[in-house]
Amino acid sequence: MSAPGDVPPEILDRLRPRCLGLPETYEEPAWVGTRWRVRKRTFAHVLTAGPNHPAARAAGTDGPVCVVTFRSPGDEIGALIGAGHPFYRPGWGADVLGMVLDGDTDWVEVAELLMESYCCVAPKKLVAQVDRPVGG
Repeated sequence: MSAPGDVPPEILDRLRPRCLGLPETYEEPAWVGTRWRVRKRTFAHVLTAGPNHPAARAAGTDGPVCVVTFRSPGDEIGALIGAGHPFYRPGWGADVLGMVLDGDTDWVEVAELLMESYCCVAPKKLVAQVDRPVGG
């Protein structure tokens, strides 16, 4: 039986290269699930939210549901929330968004969102090392 917050290995296998491929990042266990950080700032956190977990409620489900939270630039928050599922507001941090990870997940979009999240919290010196798309 898995512990609360455990993330399916196939999800971690998709997120790890995207997160750990960014400059000076590392992975560590969070209070629940797994998080990725640059220096001491979290830019991504993934967990499986069970029934009655605040993340499941915020995502509009009873759970269990696998979700990733990340930071987003202010000008993108409204558009992502306005798109509806799989995006939601977790209820903490003005620049923090959540995304349900399921069979319909667009992993290219996830990679872009994680890179943007990293760029929101990383020092400018490290952000300059990120290969960002034109206009990004």
